[in-house]
Amino acid sequence: MFENLTGRLTGTVKKLRGQARLTEENIQDSLREVRMALLEADVALPVVRGFVDNVKDKALGKEVLQSLSPGQSFIKVVHDELIHLMGDANEELTLAAQPPVVILVAGLQGSGKTTSVAKLSRWLSEQRKKSVAVTSCDVYRPAAIDQLKTLAGQVGAEFIPSESSENPVDIARRAVDHVRKQFRDVLLIDTAGRMHVDEDMMREISALYDAVQPTETLFVVDSMSGQDAAVSAQAFNDALPLTGVVLTKTDGDARGGAALSVREITGKPIKFLGTGEKVSALEPFYPERIASRILGMGDVVSLVEKVEQEVDQAQAQKLARKIKKGKGFDMVDLKQQLEQMMNMGGLTSLIDKIPGTAGMVPQNAKAMADEQMLPRMIAIISSMTPHERRFPDIIKNTRKRRIAAGSGTQVQDVNRLLKQHMQMKKMMKKVSRKGGLQRMMQSMQGKVPPPH
Repeated sequence: MFENLTGRLTGTVKKLRGQARLTEENIQDSLREVRMALLEADVALPVVRGFVDNVKDKALGKEVLQSLSPGQSFIKVVHDELIHLMGDANEELTLAAQPPVVILVAGLQGSGKTTSVAKLSRWLSEQRKKSVAVTSCDVYRPAAIDQLKTLAGQVGAEFIPSESSENPVDIARRAVDHVRKQFRDVLLIDTAGRMHVDEDMMREISALYDAVQPTETLFVVDSMSGQDAAVSAQAFNDALPLTGVVLTKTDGDARGGAALSVREITGKPIKFLGTGEKVSALEPFYPERIASRILGMGDVVSLVEKVEQEVDQAQAQKLARKIKKGKGFDMVDLKQQLEQMMNMGGLTSLIDKIPGTAGMVPQNAKAMADEQMLPRMIAIISSMTPHERRFPDIIKNTRKRRIAAGSGTQVQDVNRLLKQHMQMKKMMKKVSRKGGLQRMMQSMQGKVPPPH
């Protein structure tokens, strides 16, 4: 998300860094670039106007104009305004209420509502150690109830059955009664969506709200709908008191306009971002971290959190001991590293969080890297025999052709993987020596190439 906006804003920032001092003239040029960048990102026009006016007022202030590093001062103004625009701070779910905490999940059809219910269930049980139950009040969409049942099984949440012949309000009431008797901490209620906002939908969701009096009412919206996301969120907010928004499909949204418009238009905080199709692809929304990503500053805190959550620490320590003993880095090790990278959201997710990598990799190249490269590399290694994985040096022409055919790839793909493995093996060998990591980092400074 935000690739286009980041590209435009970092370009503006670079121009300012070369200025000895800021003047009203060069600030106006920069503000024009910021305005165009926001409009291209599909941010709502009233939001753009307000944002640019606020930045202008602060950038023309004495503190910025007389600063020794005016470019940096201007960046700080933009950074602070982005944070303010998106809500100043992370707003967590209210979980301290008397159990069961009822969370009503609403949204348009196709927004990723049911998947978000499963993702939230997993997050609540793993990150907040809550016992979670889910139920579906979507009696209109074929297989909606079965879909939630399947997803609940994947994330370890209790599924409370419902039938398409039942009244949604009766389902919700029965579910609340059930979780109260079973002493569950949280109940997530999936509601029916429509192709667009209509009166019947609003009446039903209002009746559900009145029946269960939820602690949280979350609106799930597709980030790729841009300005429409904020408009539909406002329509729902007029019908029932929303407590927050879940933005989905942010991994497919290069613009990010929804994230910058929703809070300003609805007054409701974005609480979570859906960052992929997997049930683990959900992260809390931190305005200051997102603002840093937008300006190409990376997001080290989120990166560290992701590593702590997804990386198998025991496996990592085992690999470290193996390399330290000089036993080398084989294809089995490489496959494990690639799989862990996939679990962390792929290369795109990692690159966006590393400071200084903004614009390093073109948007289409990053998309290809995520969608094709990692799965292809894993497929190639899976097509090798156990002996070949342990001793990749034995892989010559005949073996390469067999591996390529078995993995549905080309011989040049196998060659590329073998070359990458060799480079990683050399790097691991350097790291294993005393002081090797420090020497390697020093040699890499300013020489980080974009991945091919």
